[in-house]
Amino acid sequence: MQRFIEKGRSLTIGRGLKFILLLQVVIAGLLILTDVGARWNLDRPSDKPEITQPVSPGDQVRRYNPNQYDPQLSEPGSRPDIDLPSDLPPRLNFSLRDEPDIGSLVIMHGQIATGDAERAHAYLEGLDVPPDSIAINSLGGIVDEALELGRLVRNRSLNTLILSEMVCLSSCPYVLAGGVERRVSLGGAVGLHQHYYETPGYMPVFFAVEDIQFSQGETMGYLIEMGIDPGVMIHGLKTPPNDIYVLVENELLESRMATEVIE
Repeated sequence: MQRFIEKGRSLTIGRGLKFILLLQVVIAGLLILTDVGARWNLDRPSDKPEITQPVSPGDQVRRYNPNQYDPQLSEPGSRPDIDLPSDLPPRLNFSLRDEPDIGSLVIMHGQIATGDAERAHAYLEGLDVPPDSIAINSLGGIVDEALELGRLVRNRSLNTLILSEMVCLSSCPYVLAGGVERRVSLGGAVGLHQHYYETPGYMPVFFAVEDIQFSQGETMGYLIEMGIDPGVMIHGLKTPPNDIYVLVENELLESRMATEVIE
């Protein structure tokens, strides 16, 4: 009799283990499908107007495509004669200019990629005289790299500048925030949206959510450190990754993302 009882227990444990294994497979499959769905939504074309269309209070969400760059914004103001390429390189390029009305400035132009903060540090170290300002033209990129760039700018007590027909989108505003003085042209565009985090499809949901919340806390802490109202992130958190929320003049000034708005 004891043998039959032990055999029954073994069968029950075996069935339980098989059930748990099957449940884990199902959960993993659902997580992978969820991740695929999220990526599909990210790649799905937006029905919002192009970034080149003018914005006004209440009409500020525009289409965001990190692979498409058109510098011809709808309302360009006056700016120095700076020739920008028709496309953005896959990582930041640096060039030095001297402008009579602005002073010396380093133009950071391109996507923000891994290692760009270190490259920017090396570039600035190699200059005989430090620039007065950093002009940024970028569709964004790696968030952590943008935070490092912003801290580099602040540690060197440099100003930041968005000139007419320049864009500073996605993670780029974190670099803008690093400037001691932050001047933004009405003919440029500064925009925010939800960050896209690369999390494996098999990662448990609570781990993925924990990682996202930690990263959001990091960026909010960074904005406070730079003297920016972290409430500006509300606009980004409400805007999906394939769209961009373009800040208008009063939002730039009230959040202190810009210390001055210029023509």
